[in-house]
Amino acid sequence: MEVDQSSFMRAQKHLRRDVWKAWEQYALIEKGDKVMVCLSGGKDSYTMLDVLLHYQKESDIKFDIVAVNLDQKQPGYPEEVLPNFLAQLGVDFKIVEKDTYSIVTAKIEAGKTMCSLCSRLRRGNLYTMADELGATKIALGHHRDDIIETFFMNLFNGSRLETMPAKYKTDDGRHVVIRPLAFCKESEIEVFAKGKHFPIIPCTLCGSQENMMRKKVKKMIKEWDEEFPGRSTSIFNSIKNINPSHMLDSELFDFKGIK
Repeated sequence: MEVDQSSFMRAQKHLRRDVWKAWEQYALIEKGDKVMVCLSGGKDSYTMLDVLLHYQKESDIKFDIVAVNLDQKQPGYPEEVLPNFLAQLGVDFKIVEKDTYSIVTAKIEAGKTMCSLCSRLRRGNLYTMADELGATKIALGHHRDDIIETFFMNLFNGSRLETMPAKYKTDDGRHVVIRPLAFCKESEIEVFAKGKHFPIIPCTLCGSQENMMRKKVKKMIKEWDEEFPGRSTSIFNSIKNINPSHMLDSELFDFKGIK
């Protein structure tokens, strides 16, 4: 499906604006950084790379970009697509070949969600590559909708108020991970990606699992937004506006100290 030019330009404007807002609010990228952009072949990571390349040229912040793709050896994976795309862009890149697909499919029962194990294996390999490249920041392509969905998944299944931060340090303190698309709407990413004709590579692991909890939560939020327009925006803004003294976590606020 083709995207009309006005819709594409509006999406591009909003995405660049929202990335810059998150960039400034959380100091995502600083002068001299070497940013490892994790590229999966999906619409989100392509969009993230595009916007970061734009600001590499247009902003006063001088930083380097190296795109990294983890080839997980999924059957039928078109391994030539990303190298060709990145070479045409003139982007420094590295393809990491690790057969995590066989590990995940061997350990996870049929019908069970593969995402948790797949994600852990992927992160471990990407962190190792970040060390080898001397990257100061690792950029992931999660967007606003991912953050909202993760909030509800942790609420419903983990009994905790937690989601994906726009910037964090890994537990071992070795890496800083950033999410430049944290303020970006998935709907606008979809329009932008179609307009740019990115060579999308579908995932045969999580993309094939129709009963995933994330898909159910996504459907729930979509239905809310259809019935109450703007609800997801309100939810997202509330995640950025937390008042510890009006919650019940005594680790975050000294309730005993109130006399």
